[in-house]
Amino acid sequence: MNRPTAQDKPLESSATRYPGSLSKNYKWYVVGMLWMVSFFNYADRQAVSALLPLLQKEMGLDLVQLGLLTAAFAWVYGLSSPFSGNIADRVKRKLAVLGGLQIWSVICGVTALVRSFPQLLFFRGAIGLGESIYFPAAMSLVSDYHGRRTRSFAMGFHQTSVYIGTIGGSFFAGLIGQYYGWRCSFIAFGILGLLLGVVLRKFLVEPRRGAADLEDLGESAPPQPAARMSTAQFLKVVWGTPTVLLLMGAFMCSNFVALVLLAWMPKFLYDKFQLSLAMAGLTATLYVQLASMVGSPLGGWLADRWRRRLTGGRIAVQAVGVICGAPFVLLCGQTQSVYWLVVALAAWGLFKGFYDASIFASVYDVIEPEARGTAAGFINCIGWLAGGGTAPVVIGYIAEHSNLSFAISMTAVVYLIAGALLLCAILFTVRRDAARMEAHLTASRAVGTRST
Repeated sequence: MNRPTAQDKPLESSATRYPGSLSKNYKWYVVGMLWMVSFFNYADRQAVSALLPLLQKEMGLDLVQLGLLTAAFAWVYGLSSPFSGNIADRVKRKLAVLGGLQIWSVICGVTALVRSFPQLLFFRGAIGLGESIYFPAAMSLVSDYHGRRTRSFAMGFHQTSVYIGTIGGSFFAGLIGQYYGWRCSFIAFGILGLLLGVVLRKFLVEPRRGAADLEDLGESAPPQPAARMSTAQFLKVVWGTPTVLLLMGAFMCSNFVALVLLAWMPKFLYDKFQLSLAMAGLTATLYVQLASMVGSPLGGWLADRWRRRLTGGRIAVQAVGVICGAPFVLLCGQTQSVYWLVVALAAWGLFKGFYDASIFASVYDVIEPEARGTAAGFINCIGWLAGGGTAPVVIGYIAEHSNLSFAISMTAVVYLIAGALLLCAILFTVRRDAARMEAHLTASRAVGTRST
């Protein structure tokens, strides 16, 4: 099928900067600045998991209610992501990134004022609304500074902020909560996020959309401003791009597993191995996230190399990640030894990093630049609603009727389903979809050149 043509109205003004006019190293400075924003994006959302025992004690919550606290974030985050992604394709990504940071930091700080479970549930959902704009805008922005040769590595390095943010959010929230109460944790994270937004407003520069992709195709001149794609046009593109549908399904499965371990592992360690609140929060995240910090840049580097030789190279690295990670997810729930639990968490984290590095880069191989924010929003919607939004509650329900060890172990099957979906994309769809996207980009550039 032919790609729908975009509307004539340009998305960005002539004042928008093209990456080529900046220093060669600036594209890496951008990744560094976004790294700091992403740190707080994940620290704020992970903090509540480390505080579950305190919240359970103060408010008298059961396991299903504790699961709902994580699920509420995932539901709102997922439902709002398509709209947030569409906004990211219609406004400057810099405004979306920093504006979102300010909003979710305020919500995080205000969470300290709640006095009941319904109020806490409301604010956990609200922080999902604020955070939903970040990844669609940030990944679209990175893709216009980094082309085929460095995109997965850049996004893989950026992904390390997710792991450090998860460690920091879990450990420092638990540490502050242990000595000063859970409310102080939310206040501290909220204030620091607001300060960061003020500082970065001076340094982050908006690029033209599609710049890096056109450079990959041999275009040396700056591209024309990208045209706006309607929601109906975008849905038509996605429906005609089966690779995107398969990647969405794989992300749904991967996110299910990730949310199970991140939401329930601190309590699992607290109950089963009698660790302190701070140590349970640290152990549940430290080994997974540190190993992922190695796996994500390594997986990104490998994905960029494989992409030069194979159209589905990025997806192949992701498939290796989920298939090899499944046995260690099983071991996490079954082991009776803290030593083997740490080994399993570290191995799972390494392979998780392989998958995470190319979550968005794989999609951008088959989706046009003017629709990448919306695409990331839809991926987050599916991943967080069908995956993350169900996982904490489903596992809480299963744990109530069996035990948490069994509930965690069973998620290894979900990882294998993700691997099967990725293999289908490599074998049957990605080559055709990537060729179609590049042909569309070249044709759009030719039309823009003639019009000038």
